[in-house]
Amino acid sequence: MTAGQRLTILGLESSCDDTAAAVLRREASGDLVLLSSVVAGQTSLHAEFGGVVPELAARAHAEKLDHMVEESLAQADIPLADIDAIAVTAGPGLIGGVLSGVMAAKGLAYGLGKPLIGVNHLAGHALTPRLTDGMRYPYLMLLVSGGHCQFLHVKGPDDFTRLGGTIDDAPGEAFDKVARIMGLPQPGGPSVEKAAQSGDARRFSLPRPLLDREGCDMSFSGLKTAVLRQRDQLVAAQDGLFEQDRADICASFQAAMRDVLAEKSRRALALADGITGFAVAGGVAANQTLRKALEAVSDEANTPFVAPPLALCTDNAAMIAMAGLERYLEGARDDMTLSARPRWPLDQSAHAMLGSGKKGAKA
Repeated sequence: MTAGQRLTILGLESSCDDTAAAVLRREASGDLVLLSSVVAGQTSLHAEFGGVVPELAARAHAEKLDHMVEESLAQADIPLADIDAIAVTAGPGLIGGVLSGVMAAKGLAYGLGKPLIGVNHLAGHALTPRLTDGMRYPYLMLLVSGGHCQFLHVKGPDDFTRLGGTIDDAPGEAFDKVARIMGLPQPGGPSVEKAAQSGDARRFSLPRPLLDREGCDMSFSGLKTAVLRQRDQLVAAQDGLFEQDRADICASFQAAMRDVLAEKSRRALALADGITGFAVAGGVAANQTLRKALEAVSDEANTPFVAPPLALCTDNAAMIAMAGLERYLEGARDDMTLSARPRWPLDQSAHAMLGSGKKGAKA
């Protein structure tokens, strides 16, 4: 970033089941300093339901947002009056949660008389390497999270070209569903990864969907179904499922996911011209097996690889503050008509991969 005025941005995030606030400062020199980043999770709130309950999540966001703002300001050791702009996730996500964040941000912006900046949650993930590693445009991003999976050619804060993505379940959804099938706790990603550590990934031959097709599109629904069938076969054959069976299935599933993401990444790297590097972000990027595979693919292509710290892979407000800062510097401003959006594709020119309706394209 070029030198200029000193700016301090407050970011808010509430798109799913994490309520977060962060304070990001851009010094006059252009250097970035993350002054604070706080997150309140809702895992225990939704545990008994086997997944996120939108109504409960929205209520928890409404209750926690002001506390997260206070905590982030205290951690940053600055008064609210020192904030230059408010950045908030305006979509996509669970509409109740997104609305809670947007309304809180509007109240702060109006009360302080400060600019309001609506941020696409996916752009927050996509721009995280700019915050953590100073990554220069353009670069290739694999955004792999609970509800999304796509390869993006990132050319600017509002300039994204989708090279491919999932046509059904996102990897995070697949991990959650496999965890439920295996009787493991939510969130599914960490549970499946932990179980897989003691498993034999070669025991079960699970499908690698769409590897026989050209391009970077992916599919994980069939992989999840294959896991269900394998579990049912074992239960029928031996009247139950043993711990080693569970570990082996999880390891086999994770290996299949790794192979698909690795091969599709090779193809995406071949398509993305003139990039400065390959980055991965989103909650599933916290999986160490997947990270190592993606790093190996990047090394094969002689391309620098960036994976943000684990705390900034899952939903957080630091990435929203970063995306808001970049949009602010480009002159973007919103007003009190800013709407909460359940759907908001980054590449507006690309065809809808998951269908569309009155609310617009899903991805």
